Amino acid sequence: MKNKDARSLPSAAQEQLRRRAVQAVRDGMSQLEAARIFGVTRQTIGVWVKKVGNKSLDVLAAKPQGRPIGKTLPLRQAKLIAQAISNKPPDQLRLPFYLWTREAVGRLIEKRYGVRLSVWTVGRYLREWGITPQKPIRRAFEADPEAVQRWLEEEYPVIRALAQRDKAVIYWGDEMGLRSDHAIGTSWGLKVQTPVIRRTGQRFGCSMISAITNRGKLYFMVLNKKFRGRIFIDFMRRLERQVPRRIYLIVDRHPVHRAGAVKKWLGTKGRRVRLFYLPGYRPDLNPDEYLN
Repeated sequence: MKNKDARSLPSAAQEQLRRRAVQAVRDGMSQLEAARIFGVTRQTIGVWVKKVGNKSLDVLAAKPQGRPIGKTLPLRQAKLIAQAISNKPPDQLRLPFYLWTREAVGRLIEKRYGVRLSVWTVGRYLREWGITPQKPIRRAFEADPEAVQRWLEEEYPVIRALAQRDKAVIYWGDEMGLRSDHAIGTSWGLKVQTPVIRRTGQRFGCSMISAITNRGKLYFMVLNKKFRGRIFIDFMRRLERQVPRRIYLIVDRHPVHRAGAVKKWLGTKGRRVRLFYLPGYRPDLNPDEYLN
């Protein structure tokens, strides 16, 4: 036999070559002689012999080539799975997961339709369905969906209409904590050299109150004191001095925002600040949260 690479042969011929070579070694031929006769390396003969061991030569059967042909989901079943993972988290569908992963989606498909798919096939389906991995948003279960809907469809349109009538500016207000060792964003760097931020080893924190308009105009105040009613009043007083128009300030239902001292200050004659409140447990409705 000519010394030809076995991998260049058709799969059936490769199988026959492997069988004959291993059988020759079993019949007493040395691995070196079998390699010379069958046109492969001695190491290849050794791999074949080790794979067979005392088993049948059937273990050398040729494996299917190319992309594996597996089970697929009918279009209707695929649509139902896509709807299910878009509407509910895994635990609500009695799956042992809290967030959707390819494994979780595969388990759901197997549970409903008895079709077992690889994670790569599940990933391909997810891409076809337009579903991508995303960072989940935290949302409190105490939030009242009806109150949120009412605020979006009824209360906020009223606030906007009143602001237009009074020639006021709508501001969204919020508070946040800051730390000296907090780094956000990304930086370009070599693959094996992580960028370094030089900073002090001493850690300290502070707080910030901010208010932002629908057009992105921002006012903020930094402080190192605990957030209390007098701090919030001081911020509104400064905002009132800097903004010449009436101010419609929308905030969450933090106790400080609803404190008696705050209400008393707002009721003082000549105040140009009017306060409105968001629905409870829905900070994501506040654009100022995205600033934070």
